[in-house]
Amino acid sequence: MNASLLNPFNITYPTAVQTSLPSQASLARFDPSGRFVAAGRGDGSAAIWDLETHAAIRWLEGHVKSITSIDWSQNSRFLLTSSKDWNVIVWDLASDYDPPQRRATIRFDAPVASASFHPRNSQIILVLLSPGDAYLVDLRKKHRGRVELEEVQYASDEEGQMNTHRSAMSVARFDPSGKNVFVGTSLGSILVFNSRTKTMVARHKISGAGRMLGFDFAKSGRRLVTNSSDRILRQFTLPAYPLPNRDREYLEQELEPTHRFNDPINKTAWHAMSFSPDGEWLAGGAADAATHKIYIWDISNDGQFASALDGGREPLIHVHWHPRKAAIASTTNQGNILIWHCPAPERWGAFAGGFEEVDENVEYEEREDEFDIEDESELALRKMKQEEEQVDIETAEDMDAERLGDHARGNGEHEEDYAWADEEAEDDLQVWKMKTMMEDETDLL
Repeated sequence: MNASLLNPFNITYPTAVQTSLPSQASLARFDPSGRFVAAGRGDGSAAIWDLETHAAIRWLEGHVKSITSIDWSQNSRFLLTSSKDWNVIVWDLASDYDPPQRRATIRFDAPVASASFHPRNSQIILVLLSPGDAYLVDLRKKHRGRVELEEVQYASDEEGQMNTHRSAMSVARFDPSGKNVFVGTSLGSILVFNSRTKTMVARHKISGAGRMLGFDFAKSGRRLVTNSSDRILRQFTLPAYPLPNRDREYLEQELEPTHRFNDPINKTAWHAMSFSPDGEWLAGGAADAATHKIYIWDISNDGQFASALDGGREPLIHVHWHPRKAAIASTTNQGNILIWHCPAPERWGAFAGGFEEVDENVEYEEREDEFDIEDESELALRKMKQEEEQVDIETAEDMDAERLGDHARGNGEHEEDYAWADEEAEDDLQVWKMKTMMEDETDLL
C-alpha cells in the first residue's frame, strides 16, 4: 500500500557540485543522519558543518597535530577524532560548552593512524597506530582496558622461519555488525578478529595486492572493497566466519575478487573509496596530482564504469558517500569540502496533481463525467472511508532488516557477541539536540 512512500527516489549517483565548504579540512565525513559533516583539519581542530545552512556550528579544539580520522556514533551524539599527537578524543556534542565536553581522552605511545567506534556501542573503540599495531579499547567499567590484536603465526617451523617478522597492520575497520574486526597488512593479507574475544578467526591472502591501504563495507556487511598499493580496488564477497573456540582455530582462505576497479589508461592510485547507501554504486577518489576526479562504478550492472566526476583543479584527498541519498563529500588539498548532489529536473506538474506535463501540444479529450456535479454526501462518505484505511508504517523497518541480512543484524548464532557489545548501554540516544554555536565572520579572519 505504501510502497511508493518507502523510496521517494531511486538512489543513483551525484553528478554536480551543490556547494563548497571552506573548512581547511584534510578529511570529511557525513554523520549517520546525513544532516551534518565533520571536518578534520591539519592544525588539529575539527568543525561540524550544518548542510542546511552551510555554516560551521561547532568547533572542536583538542589536538596539537593534524587529525588523521573522524568517526560518528550511531546516533551522532559522540564524535571521535584521532591525531598524530598520539591522542584519541571522544567529544560529547550534546554539551552546551564550546568546544564540547570531552567524554574521554585516550593516549598512546605513537601517532594514531585511525580510530573508529564499534557500530553498536561507542564505548568500544578500534585504534590503529602508525607503526602498525591495532588495539581494541573498552571504556566500560566492567571491561575497561585495551587489548592488542595479534596475528597468529604459521604453525610449521619452515613457514614460521619465513615469517619471523610480523607484518605491519596498515588499515583496520569494524564490519557493519561490529562482530568482527578486519585488518589489512603490509604484505597484502586480510586478518579477521572477533571483537569480543580479540582472537583471530580468519586470514585471507589477496594475490598480487601489495600493501593494504583502505577498506569499505556495503551496508549489508556481505561485501568488502579494498584499496591496495597496486592501484586496484577489489570487491570481495565475504564467507561466514567460524565462532571463536578454545583451540583458537581460524579459517585460512585465499579470497578471489568478484570485481576489480582501476583506471586502465592513467594507472591512477586511489586515496579513498565509498559505497552508496544501497551498495549499488561505488565511488573512488583518484590520487591525481592535477585534477579532482571521482570515478563511479555500477555494482548492480556487473561493476561497469558509469561516470567520472570532475571537481576542478584542486586535487582530491578524501571522499565519503552520504548515508541516505545520492550525495558525496569530497575534500580537496586546499581544504575545501565539495558537496556533490544529483540535480532534480523541475516538474511543474507536481504543483497540480491533476495535470500532466507533455513535451508537445496534444489534443485534449474531455471525459464524459469531468464536469459533473458530485453529491457532497458521497464525497464525505468516500473521504471517511479513506481515513479509516490502515496505514502501514512498519514496512520500511522490515525491508531495511531484510536488506541488511545476517551480517549486519543479530541472529541466534552470534547472540553472545551482540549481548557483549550491548552491555552498559551508552547515552547515545536518538532524541537529543545539538546546540548551535555561530562565530562572527570577523573572528574567522
